[in-house]
Amino acid sequence: MRKTAEASFSVRFKRDFLLNKYLYLMMVPVLAYYFIFHYAPMYGAIIAFKEYTPIKGILGSPWIGFQNFHDFFTSYYFWRILKNTVLISLYTLCFEFPAPIILAILINELANKRFQRFVQTVTYMPYFISLVVIAGMIKDFTNNGGVVNTLLTYFGANDTAMLQKPELFRTIYVLSEIWQKIGWESIIYLAALMGIDQEQYEAAKMDGASRLKSIWHITLPGILPTISIMFILRMGNLLNVGFEKIILLYNPSTYDTADVISSFVYRKGLLEFGWSYSAAVGLFNSVINLALLITANKISKRVSENSLW
Repeated sequence: MRKTAEASFSVRFKRDFLLNKYLYLMMVPVLAYYFIFHYAPMYGAIIAFKEYTPIKGILGSPWIGFQNFHDFFTSYYFWRILKNTVLISLYTLCFEFPAPIILAILINELANKRFQRFVQTVTYMPYFISLVVIAGMIKDFTNNGGVVNTLLTYFGANDTAMLQKPELFRTIYVLSEIWQKIGWESIIYLAALMGIDQEQYEAAKMDGASRLKSIWHITLPGILPTISIMFILRMGNLLNVGFEKIILLYNPSTYDTADVISSFVYRKGLLEFGWSYSAAVGLFNSVINLALLITANKISKRVSENSLW
């Protein structure tokens, strides 16, 4: 029976390939990209279990097993960077993830199309600014005499270099993430809103439903599958806090609250040449993200029947 199923699949695949050969041809560059830049480099992950030196190469370097993982788990930095990574990720998930959903709903409710396009353009713009420029703007805004400090002094706050204060780093990071990404990430939700049958709104209006009730009972259920998928994908990258912005914004005085796994890997691997150690830390991060992705997918499948697989 198994051979019959395999033969049936082979026949169906050949027939489909002949009918859609140009579509399969278009897939080749995409598959090549993922194989070359995503799957082939996974071979190098074995240096996490070796005492790697460039002269000896990956295969020639001595095998040390889980020593790098043991050194990381027992180091002073382990709990600090794990705590910072989890907290920044959770804060971003709680505040930055729902922000584009809310913005998309508000834009969808605007009656003036010209103003609607204006709001979309203004909110999209920060995403297209270079991250280096964004980091420079954040530093200027939060430095002594910056825009943010000037505004806060009107409410009695002290003028201070905010990025030098460890307790303010996470707040600044999360708010800057919202400012930078809210417009761009709202696009997918706006597209989902376009797929909702407009007759539902007309029927709700005839039944006397308010705009708020229409949003709650029509809009949100209509985009719930999209929200679920985006949430699963976000959970899969929960611990992948963007090290570029962290590195551009943090400094030794804020390491206690700003240093995350990715920035730690950068310092240990590239600045201190601890390739095997940093590879072990990065592999640990990837395994945790994979576990979170699978867990989030299962929970979403049970709760809302929406999942990636």
